Parts: sequence; C-alpha cells; structure tokens
Amino acid sequence: MKKRVIQAVRDELQREFILEKPKDLSFGHYATPIAFSLAKELRKSPMVIADELCKKFENSVIFKEVTSVKGYINFKLSEDFLDEYASWAIANEKDFASSDNNQSILLEYVSANPTGPLHIGHARGAILGDSLYRIGNHLGYKITSEYYVNDAGSQMAMLGLSIFLAGKQNVLKIDVEWPEEFYRGEYIFDLANDASEELGSSIFEDDKNIEKLSTWGKNKMIELIKSNLADIGIEFEQFVSEKSLYCDWDNSFKKLENSDKTYQEGGKTWIRSTDLGDEKDRVVIREDGRPTYLAGDVIYHDNKYQRGYDHYINIWGADHHGYISRVKAAINFLGYDEKKLEVILAQMVALLKGGEPYKMSKRAGNFILMSDVVRDVGSDALRFVFLSKKSDTHLDFDVDMFKQKDSSNPIFYINYAHARINQIFNKSGKTVEDVKNVKLENLNDDGANLLYSALLLPEVLEDAFESRQLQKLTEYLKTLSASLHKFYNENRVVGDKDEEKFLKLFAMVGVSLRTGLNLIGIKAKDKM
Repeated sequence: MKKRVIQAVRDELQREFILEKPKDLSFGHYATPIAFSLAKELRKSPMVIADELCKKFENSVIFKEVTSVKGYINFKLSEDFLDEYASWAIANEKDFASSDNNQSILLEYVSANPTGPLHIGHARGAILGDSLYRIGNHLGYKITSEYYVNDAGSQMAMLGLSIFLAGKQNVLKIDVEWPEEFYRGEYIFDLANDASEELGSSIFEDDKNIEKLSTWGKNKMIELIKSNLADIGIEFEQFVSEKSLYCDWDNSFKKLENSDKTYQEGGKTWIRSTDLGDEKDRVVIREDGRPTYLAGDVIYHDNKYQRGYDHYINIWGADHHGYISRVKAAINFLGYDEKKLEVILAQMVALLKGGEPYKMSKRAGNFILMSDVVRDVGSDALRFVFLSKKSDTHLDFDVDMFKQKDSSNPIFYINYAHARINQIFNKSGKTVEDVKNVKLENLNDDGANLLYSALLLPEVLEDAFESRQLQKLTEYLKTLSASLHKFYNENRVVGDKDEEKFLKLFAMVGVSLRTGLNLIGIKAKDKM
C-alpha cells in the first residue's frame, strides 16, 4: 500500500520526498512536508506551494482527498483503492505482506554451548532469531539460519570430566573428589546413567575415556537442544561445528599475519584490535601454541565470509557486548568488510510466578530451564512476550499473566479477536467466499479506520525487520485486535444492512492477524 502511494506521489511531483503518517487519521492516511523544503527554491510560502501541489492530484484514483494543512500535504486514500487491496489480500493470503528483496543473509543465533540444556536466557535470542528468519523470508530476503556449535576447548573437556565423575560416584559407587569447576545439575547424573546403559559402566573405570564421554555427551546435548527448540517451533537449516573448522586455522592465521596486525609479546601472539576501537589488543595464540577462544571466532567468521553472503547477523547474549569490537577487528584483518557483520544483543529475562521469583531447576543446576517455562505457559505465550520489548532491554514478566482470560493477557486477547471473527462468520451462515467481492464503500469512520489498519501489516513488517524491533509487530497485533473488539462492541454486524461489508472487513482483519502471528511462530486460534 505505502509503495503504491509513494509511486503515485512521485509520478505527480517528480521529486524525492518524505512520506509521514499523521497521528490523527482525520487529517489523512499519509502526509508530506515537501512544501517546506521547496520554499527557498520557489521563493514562496509553504502554504502556497502546498495548495498548488494539491491540484496535481485532482484526478487521482488512489486518493479520495489531497488537502493542504499549514503547509503539509495530506493524502486520504480512496475507498476503491482500499477495497481493491483488501480483495487482493483476502484472495492471496499467502502472498499478502510479502516482498522481493534479493539480499542474502546468514543469520546465526542461539549457538549455546552443548554442555547442558537450554535455559530461559537462551530462549530470548532463539525466539528473536527465528522470528527474524520467518519475517525476513516472507519479505523476500534469502536468509539461512545457522547454529554454531562450540564443541572445541575447555568446556568440552569439562563436560566429559563431569560425566565421568558423576558416573564414578553414582554408577560405580566410588567416592570422588570434585574439582573446583565442573558442570552442576542433575542432568549430569542423568547423562552418566544414560552413558552407563549405552556405553557400559566400565567406561567410568579409566580416565582415558573422558574424551570419549565428552563427544558422547556433546551429541546428547545437541539432541536435547534440538528438542527444546522444536518445542517452540524452531528448526535450523544448518549446524556448524567449531571443532570441524580448526583444520582451517593455519589458513586463517596466515591471513591475519599478512595484514601486519599481529605481533609477538610474552610468548603469545596478539592482534592489534585497538586499531579498530577495541579497549585492548587480544591474544589469539597462547604461550603453549594453543589457539584462544577468539581464534575460534576468527576461523568461524573467515568461514562465514568465504560463503559470500551480502550480510551477516549474529544474535548474542548481552554479556558478549565486549566481543563485538574484537571480532569485527579480526574480520577486518582477515581482509573482509566488517561492516557487513551486524550483532544484535539480547538482554536477560527476569521471571516471576505469582509475584515471586520463578524457581530455579535442580536438573539444570541453578538455571531456569526453557523447557520448564514452555510447559508452564506454552510456546505461544513465551514467543509473544519475548518479542514484546526491544531485545536489548531488560524483560520482566510474571508467567501467571498468561493464565488470565482478558486484555491483560495479550496472546489471549489477540486469539480471541481471531476466534471472534470465525464465530461471527458461523453465526451469519456465510463464508469468506460469499463476501470477498462485496464492495467496501460508505463505511463509517471506525470501519474505514479498521480497514486501513488491517492493510498496514506490510509496512509494519518491513519496519520491524529493518529496524530489528519486532515489538513493533506485537504492538500492531494488539492494537488491531483492540480495534476489532471495539468495532464489534459498538456496531451490530450479523443482521445489519451492511452485514456483508462488515464480514468482508472482518475477513481482512483475520488475514492480518493470522499472517502476523504466523510470522512470529504462532498459529491463530479459530475457537476459544
């Protein structure tokens, strides 16, 4: 809709301009302040210029009215244009709000260490990433979703040791001395029991088996992580193993050396990341010759850029903020454009239940398990609330809110709007097919505004995706639902002389609600 408006205005004005949306729809659906920017050039007042420009649209079929108000040009869309667009959207629901963008994007998110089950902190980035993936694909972007498996380094050795000691203690009944650092939680003992059944209890008799237990445990954890993600409707196109990339370390390191941005000091190899804004230079090779954690990121991003995407998005936890500058510096030193990498940070979440802190999970070891919360509130509620605020802001919510059956529970309120539409159609005895060709004309102000709001979904999606602020979509869905409920409560629908017009209007609202919910991984309910 907005694109059609922009093209129509550009055709008449033959100039670039800014298109705005008035807060008060009584002024119009769109507005432009172009007259103010032309005042100096034309040596006329903005009011005079606006009056003159309005005359160019007298024969427009898209606009019902084009008026000048204090130098602004306001555009009110015609009923024919809105009706034509609504008819197309109802008949082509799968294509509604879609677009054609040719940019290719590699989107990496979650990438939690495969050393334990997913906790609630992982869920926010997971839901944000999956929703960006869905919306971006709908808008025509060529997006690939990827999970980077951190299966190299000390954390994997610690996983194997933790399972080994748990098996020794619980399976072999031998007293063990636990190290200062190990993975806590009942899941470690569950893994030890599973290892005993699958690999035999003798595996806990020799510490040479720790590496084998590390690999076995990693694979078990990846299976569990995939299952946790599937419970909230998330599947990845591909998984990339950090360990498998280390065979390319020599090539990646040569690229760093060729950039003249490495140096030796204290037996270590450093990169001059301060040259690109990092607070200090970083070590990539330790004194004993082992690559550091940063080296893993170097290899991975070298691998990413070799695949030739137009843009790269990483979703990281907020605690990784300090990694951004050093990783971007490394990308630059590898010879790539670091500006192609975008990092989105997801802040932690504070959960309450009945006003009290949500209980930690003994199984996870002092974490709130994502799977526990999903069982408590459901996937739909979790997905919606995690998208209700910008990802880099703290999110606090009480899970008991989602047990309410009123407007305080947003997902209930939206689903109720969609179910209400189906209920009205059932009550009328008509189907969408029966009303799809009815002319939407002479609607009252509330009906016209509701129709316009339902047709705004395409630009809401584009704005939400481009700004990476998906709360704009959840807010839109809540507002559209509230408008639907208000219209229903204030207007007779079934049995009214305008019944078929109202039904078509409601059908359009249903298209937008279903499409919007689907793009954040939620299936709209037909009954409540």
